[in-house]
Amino acid sequence: MRLRILASTLLLALFAGSAVADPATTAGTPQYGRWGMDLAGMDPATRPGDDFFRYANGRWLDRTPIPADKPAVSLRLAMSDRIEQRLHALLDAAATDAGPQPSTLAGKVGAFYKSFMDEARIDALGVKAIAPPLDAVRRAASRDDLAALMGRSNADLEGSLFGLGIDVDLKDPSRYAVSVGQSGLGLPDRDYYIKPEFAAQKTAYQAYIAKLLTLSGWTNPEAAAKDVVAFETAIAQASWTQVQERDPVATWNPMTIAELARLAPGFPWRRFLAQAGLPDLRRIVVVEKSAFPKLAALYARTPIATLRAWQAFHIADNAAFYLSPPFADAWFDLHEKTLSGQPAQKARWQRGVQAVSGGDCGGERIDCFGNLGWAVGQLYTDRYFPPSAKAQIEALVANVKAAYRQRIEHLDWMSDATRAQALKKLDTYTIKVGYPDHPRDYANLVIRDDDLIGNVVRAGAADWKYRVDRLAGPVDRSAWWMTPQTNDAYNGSLRDIVFPAGILQAPIFDPNADAAINYGAIGAVIGHELTHGFDDEGRKIDAAGTLRDWWRKADAAQFEARAKRLGAQYSAFTPLPGVHVNGALTMGENIADLGGLTLALDAYHASLRGQPAPVLDGLSGDQRVFLGWAQAWRGKLRDDAVRRQVVSDPHSPRQFRVDGVVRNIDAWYAAFDIKPGDKLYLPPAERVRIW
Repeated sequence: MRLRILASTLLLALFAGSAVADPATTAGTPQYGRWGMDLAGMDPATRPGDDFFRYANGRWLDRTPIPADKPAVSLRLAMSDRIEQRLHALLDAAATDAGPQPSTLAGKVGAFYKSFMDEARIDALGVKAIAPPLDAVRRAASRDDLAALMGRSNADLEGSLFGLGIDVDLKDPSRYAVSVGQSGLGLPDRDYYIKPEFAAQKTAYQAYIAKLLTLSGWTNPEAAAKDVVAFETAIAQASWTQVQERDPVATWNPMTIAELARLAPGFPWRRFLAQAGLPDLRRIVVVEKSAFPKLAALYARTPIATLRAWQAFHIADNAAFYLSPPFADAWFDLHEKTLSGQPAQKARWQRGVQAVSGGDCGGERIDCFGNLGWAVGQLYTDRYFPPSAKAQIEALVANVKAAYRQRIEHLDWMSDATRAQALKKLDTYTIKVGYPDHPRDYANLVIRDDDLIGNVVRAGAADWKYRVDRLAGPVDRSAWWMTPQTNDAYNGSLRDIVFPAGILQAPIFDPNADAAINYGAIGAVIGHELTHGFDDEGRKIDAAGTLRDWWRKADAAQFEARAKRLGAQYSAFTPLPGVHVNGALTMGENIADLGGLTLALDAYHASLRGQPAPVLDGLSGDQRVFLGWAQAWRGKLRDDAVRRQVVSDPHSPRQFRVDGVVRNIDAWYAAFDIKPGDKLYLPPAERVRIW
């Protein structure tokens, strides 16, 4: 997010006040400190040039424990907690008014929540709740039958060796395309199966498989669990790494179904696609092309008994969160305790909110968007995000976008030909704020207050049908990928930048805070998302949304050289002894962070209109912009969660989202008097400047 000039009257108006504020916040009073920064959480004993993250957050880090029911603690999670409390109130009220099989949107949300909270019925049902899909696995007599069950994975509880998706066709952005990619693993990443440092987690996973198969009444569960782990280890060995999957050119391999069958014989593709609701599909995009022959061959040679046990386990694993305590507790012990280091399970109502609305995307196998996330989003924004706020922030983001144009126009390393294409692409971006203009229709979805697993399956089937039905028509440029209550933002394949209502709260945005703090937080987030359209992946998409190389060779070489230097910096960071950040995996997010904060600082300067910045508590305007960014990332993770993040998450650990960025911005050195000898100091020639 880089921004040199900002026509920012609306930004200033937004920072002065907005209807987005939490109703509990006193008008005119920032949530943190006197002007938006929690000075008491800083650590003045730490030199900013040695560890800026700790300088800005150290005392808070020292005094704030991680709650037992969470893998982390942070100000961003505090935002999620506020959303969760709001959703709890909404769902409780909806459940009170819901009938057994309601017809209204609020009634369906309430009935789903009520079905999750009915612990007595869930406990009484036990494994009977998933008896039909388990019985279907037992009846499967052939690999064709088992592939057909895999085809149901988008709409039911089954697992699949291959995952299907529907998104914009990168070779014809006016249409949608079906893609198929590697899948089949129950642990967070292939590294968990292959690398010795995850041996303990792999052992725990095998015990978990045996536990769920035992609860499911499977024959000889211990031996079956061993076979399942061996099967998934072979899948992992054949699979691409997440770094390989970041290349949009390498992962775009369109072909006919006949060509797919020739590429990967041994897997019944037609049976698989027919059960996915795609019997007449003619063209499909293969993601990890070189992995497919290996995975199909593995499927063809694996004993049917192992494939049955594998499928039975994944059905139980996908359902366990919604089942009786023996299943749900085992799910927690593996996915949240063992893999994320979280010692205590969340309260039942919190898990209910997650089930209906969505969580913070930290749990394995549970959809972070919830089963009725879009329905809940309508209720949430009706209550907490008025149209006036939506219009105000849309105008704000439009101004930041206009300012970004100014920065591209003044890049000193880009040729005029490439610059013209970049500006053309920037002009195509659509900014979406708060909530979708066209809400999802739930009229035909049946929700009952006594059928939790049925609700989960029907909601999943309705969502997949919605996606399949879109294949027949043109791309809907107004569509959203992220629910309104989500505490996040994104840059999507529709050349859209989306800021859901959930992220527009302190410390990311506080209508009562100092402007510099808001520029360092929400300003940098806006710029971060804009920059994603021009990071190492986004830059390969042109102004029409087509996967195409529109760069002059010399410009592309300049970009790649700068990105490589940035990646090397991040790969040198060690969040834990012996644990390194993967600079290649996190490349896109690191570029976006650097661009975002650079842009936010330029925007703040432009907003001053030539006047000196005020000094607050001895801190200059530039200092407060950098502190606003650092405070936005205030938080810490458990060690197991860090290990998991480093191998499976494209975002760098939060301390490096601060320290890794500021050390590459010249103004930070001037603002905090950073000198050679400080641990974060980089000579000017080694500082990376991309956008």
